[in-house]
Amino acid sequence: MAFDGFTLKAVIQELNSCLVNGKITKIYQPLPDEIILGIYSGATNYALSCNISSLYSLHLTTTSKPNPLSAPSFCMLLRKYLIGFKIKNISMIGLERIAILELEGYNELNDLVTYQLIFELMGKHSNIILVNQNGIVIDSLKHLTTFSGSLRNILPNTTYQFPELNKLDITNAPLVLDKIEDSSLSEYFLNHFSGTSKTLLNYSISQLKLRDEFSIESYKHLLSYLQDLLIKIQNYQADCVSIDKDYVLVPSEQSTTLRVNFFLDDYYSQKEQEEEFTQYRNSLLTFIMKKLKKIAKKSNDVNKKIQECSKMEDYQLYGELLTTNLYRLSSIHTDHIILENYYQQNEPIRIPLDISISPSENAKKYFKKYHKLKNTISIVTIQKEELEKEIDYLESIVYELQIAKTISDLDRIYQEMEENNLFARRTPVKQGSKAFQIKSKPINNRKLQNKKQSDFLSYQIDGFTVLVGKNNQENDYLTLKIAKEDDLWFHVKDIQGSHVVLVVNQKQPSQETINQVAAISAYYSKAKQSSNVPVDYTLVKYVKKPAKAKPGMVTYTNYQTVNVQPSIS
Repeated sequence: MAFDGFTLKAVIQELNSCLVNGKITKIYQPLPDEIILGIYSGATNYALSCNISSLYSLHLTTTSKPNPLSAPSFCMLLRKYLIGFKIKNISMIGLERIAILELEGYNELNDLVTYQLIFELMGKHSNIILVNQNGIVIDSLKHLTTFSGSLRNILPNTTYQFPELNKLDITNAPLVLDKIEDSSLSEYFLNHFSGTSKTLLNYSISQLKLRDEFSIESYKHLLSYLQDLLIKIQNYQADCVSIDKDYVLVPSEQSTTLRVNFFLDDYYSQKEQEEEFTQYRNSLLTFIMKKLKKIAKKSNDVNKKIQECSKMEDYQLYGELLTTNLYRLSSIHTDHIILENYYQQNEPIRIPLDISISPSENAKKYFKKYHKLKNTISIVTIQKEELEKEIDYLESIVYELQIAKTISDLDRIYQEMEENNLFARRTPVKQGSKAFQIKSKPINNRKLQNKKQSDFLSYQIDGFTVLVGKNNQENDYLTLKIAKEDDLWFHVKDIQGSHVVLVVNQKQPSQETINQVAAISAYYSKAKQSSNVPVDYTLVKYVKKPAKAKPGMVTYTNYQTVNVQPSIS
């Protein structure tokens, strides 16, 4: 991402226009790597966010975030030292990504003191450090030592040292170079000048219509462009624009304050939501996949038992033949015997014997095995059916997670999992660098009970309305509560997918319309990437919910099948 020295310069320029002489009134730490300062300045309340995670940034924010019930220790320390302090100045060192808040106020002894809150925004080396007026570190969000591989000690009661700065300031760059390296133009600037980033340099080179090959002429053009950009920043004539999945600082003809800050607020809020969504979904997927793996192992064990039970008829036959021929076997002491099988036209059959016991006891042993396996097969058959239903249900959850789009979608899936006792206990998940307990947001069940057609994903085809469920709970509600008996119900054959309903309103849809709805049903299924997908459809009145069935699980009869190409167009 392009949070480089130029972007930080624009942010600080805007912050100085509104926060200087403002008073710190609140301090929050909503995430392990984020501090938010509440600042009252010019009769306005501002919130300054500093994030030192992989999404490192510094900007004003209007996004509200939930806070932990008990504040972390570093947050409590900042509250102790900085609440009520005024911001005297906000600065940075050259174009390095180090922002310094200079603060002034009275301590508990009523002495006027100054502190510096330093934001080092340097990727994985980012940190937030509170330093007193003597340059001594009071504390920091991350404690670093040279023993752990850091180049500096950042610990309480140690002298604060700025990182080693070994790049040139672009404002004092020489027009005539003593040494020209064999590298591209962007690489040269990236290696020699502070504050630049690949995104900024590539965009600038593109805007100037230069080739990314080093030459004195292209060097001067790019240098002039970047120096002019710094002048624009000082005059509040800079803005951020989105490029691909990133952004870049650009010059602007309009002079507007806080424009860069609020662009960054929107950009990083969206990034955080995307990251939270991805981590939330992946944690649920990991949990489900582990359960599927365990159930698959149980299923293999059950299949082995069923395979063993396939021999029970043989054991019964052995017992009957031995019992029938006991009069011929009184003097037999071998490990097997060959007898005529009167069930197969007296064909000879070889029967293994236990030489340590009599033929009659061998017969009893075979009958005992038969009855044991007969009891076993009735039990494992039920187990197999239950495991298959469980696997089918868990795979439906996997499908739900794959099509989920928002945090609220995941919350509802989580609630469904919780209601169906999939969690033996709270399951820890990663958010940022902190492990937390997955907790579904409180969802009012009345919202689901009061759902209307307009609340579902819908399409219009030839004057008909098509409704699609996004998860198992919605599938049940759509099929069993919303749809009418004469509506048409669609589902991909033998594959996980959404319930799809064609609302007919007492009209007769054409076969072409039915095929289009079937294509939508195939699109909202695990067969989305396949071709020639079989889709079953029937009247809603023929769709039933078995007793004690899992959410989304139904049976249906009187159906027809069409093969379609998945599509929503």
